[in-house]
Amino acid sequence: MSSNHSVSGEEARRHKVEGPQKHIVAFILSLALTIIAFAAVAAGDINTTFTYIILVLMAIIQVFVQLAFWMHMKDRGHLFPIICIVAGVFVVFMMVIMAVYWLWW
Repeated sequence: MSSNHSVSGEEARRHKVEGPQKHIVAFILSLALTIIAFAAVAAGDINTTFTYIILVLMAIIQVFVQLAFWMHMKDRGHLFPIICIVAGVFVVFMMVIMAVYWLWW
């Protein structure tokens, strides 16, 4: 009867909790990225184009941090959501290109 309730090594590894360390690091990284973006806007002496580039880069990095650590997309078994996200980004990118093409011609 006790053999029915035993956990194999593979199953124990699969259900292992990753702990708060990675979440704390991700939270600090998210705060740092937000502070960098805020500082770029708050500093009025910086070139506007450079500020936009910093904002877009910080936003892209922030998206990857959020997806990897908070949405757990880095874990196994999340292939379908990742494919859907990539497909959605592709569709939006194509829509923007078509809108620009339509307006310029």
